[in-house]
Amino acid sequence: MKTNHRSAVAEAERLKTPDRLQETVRATLRELGEDPDREGLLKTPERVAESLRFLTSGYHKDVKKVLNDAVYSVAYDEMVIVKDIEIFSMCEHHLLPFFGRCHVAYIPTKKVIGLSKIPRLVDVFARRLQIQERLTNQIAETIMEAIKPQGVGVIIEAKHLCMIMRGVEKQNSVAVTSAMLGAFRDDEQTRAEFLRLVRERA
Repeated sequence: MKTNHRSAVAEAERLKTPDRLQETVRATLRELGEDPDREGLLKTPERVAESLRFLTSGYHKDVKKVLNDAVYSVAYDEMVIVKDIEIFSMCEHHLLPFFGRCHVAYIPTKKVIGLSKIPRLVDVFARRLQIQERLTNQIAETIMEAIKPQGVGVIIEAKHLCMIMRGVEKQNSVAVTSAMLGAFRDDEQTRAEFLRLVRERA
């Protein structure tokens, strides 16, 4: 009973404390020349704060926990590829979204990762303030460290709203980044096979 009472008190105190992120959004609206108290904007600080917390939720996720229960010992040494993983991230330079597709491949030695965990791993790093080059490397290096495969390849193709909506305003520009580790870097045939499989459409 005491524990429940303490929880209720703590929750009541939390609700009384101003949400600093919401207050920041309200201040930003004022700086932009808007009135945060007009009808259409009354709920905007709350919505924006909730949205930003979701879009940056990767900061609060532990990669090891994401992969921990999904690494299996398997006698398999051919390429594993998961392609066309949708990514949505936020450019750290302008806080505008970039989005596209991620292709991940690796060649196991003794261990494989459950296939559903690879998109989840991508999300952990995508849901942070990012640049595409670092995001690509983080995915590849994490898989390399987690299961010590013969090699890892990651390719990301993305459109950046900081290029489309502002700046150069090139609506059809696509940024492509790659990270090739181990056999994907050292063996031209392995790299070529990965690139061919990525290009093939179902």
